[in-house]
Amino acid sequence: MMDKTRPAPWHTETLAAQALGWIDPQTGAVAPPIHMSSTYLRTPGYGTERAYIRDENPAFDQAEAMLTKLEGGAAALLFASGMAAATSVFMALKPGDHVIAPKMMYWSLRNWLIGYASEWGLDVDLVDMSDLAALKAALRPGRTRLVWIETPGNPLWSVTDIAACAALAHQAGARLAVDSTVATPVFTQPLSLGADLVMHSATKYLNGHSDICAGALITKTTDADWERIVAVRYTLGAIIGSVEAWLLLRGMRSLFPRVRQQAATALELAQRLAAHPAIAEVLYPGLPDFPGHAIATRQMQGGFGGMLSVRVKAGTNAAKAVAAQVELWQRATSLGGTESLIEHRASIEGPDSPVPGDLLRLSVGLEHPGDLFADLDRALQRAIN
Repeated sequence: MMDKTRPAPWHTETLAAQALGWIDPQTGAVAPPIHMSSTYLRTPGYGTERAYIRDENPAFDQAEAMLTKLEGGAAALLFASGMAAATSVFMALKPGDHVIAPKMMYWSLRNWLIGYASEWGLDVDLVDMSDLAALKAALRPGRTRLVWIETPGNPLWSVTDIAACAALAHQAGARLAVDSTVATPVFTQPLSLGADLVMHSATKYLNGHSDICAGALITKTTDADWERIVAVRYTLGAIIGSVEAWLLLRGMRSLFPRVRQQAATALELAQRLAAHPAIAEVLYPGLPDFPGHAIATRQMQGGFGGMLSVRVKAGTNAAKAVAAQVELWQRATSLGGTESLIEHRASIEGPDSPVPGDLLRLSVGLEHPGDLFADLDRALQRAIN
């Protein structure tokens, strides 16, 4: 592969559409080949540019370079899943290290932190990250190694001030990692706001087609902490496959138009649902009365994402009935794909979930906004009548 020389500066969305303009030097192909080899030839002197697929797969090169460019970082790593990416950050720490994460966050990672990570020896505190005083009180200078935030945070879409959290974390000698899966690099670049690491569940918006499982980390600097994460990926073998890496790159080429349309539709739906008589509350950072709207306006440039949640006035059973009645929205777990998904999140997370029972999580796809609203409106009418 070679990177075509480009006069500066091209917009990031232009670079994404052309996947950085890399051209296969052997064939001139504008789409990359899929590299399937698991091992690579050594010279008679036993030297090699690449050794083994677990950490030097050429199928990763273009996608990782693209992620680095999109986030304005120094390096990127692909992983087998968002969970593999996230847990590798924590596993690069040492037993006894103190970490802080949100009380309300992606459920699987929350369970892993209070379960395996705590049993393994990490000292974990969960706090309300929208309350900077609470974060400051939880920090232990000299002991806190990592502050993890998720913004907007699943499934209430709470907004965390990245720059303020970075300043507090750095004052205490800790690093800040941001799960920016929902914001995407289209709307937020956490590294430019002071974060040290960015994580994406690349299964979601980066891929955008609901056909792979992948994760990604991007770092501001390639320091010793980053090298520990690199070693964790290599040691555990938490890598994406070659075909999945190719599909991820394919998806990222349409990232900007997809996410912008999804965000525009989500805003329209949020505005219309906020006036619906069967809805008690709409949770979406783009609404002016949303608690985190001012921060979101400052750190999300050009849109507020494609995720929103609604709370049904008639309660838990009515919310479940709405999810059962929809015809266009798909009842499925995930987000960020071209199809719109609806989920009664508390049912998925189980009895220990902090998610309100009257809440429905909505992932807005690329369908016509009028069709999406009409389907929800019909389901709401059926559920409450």
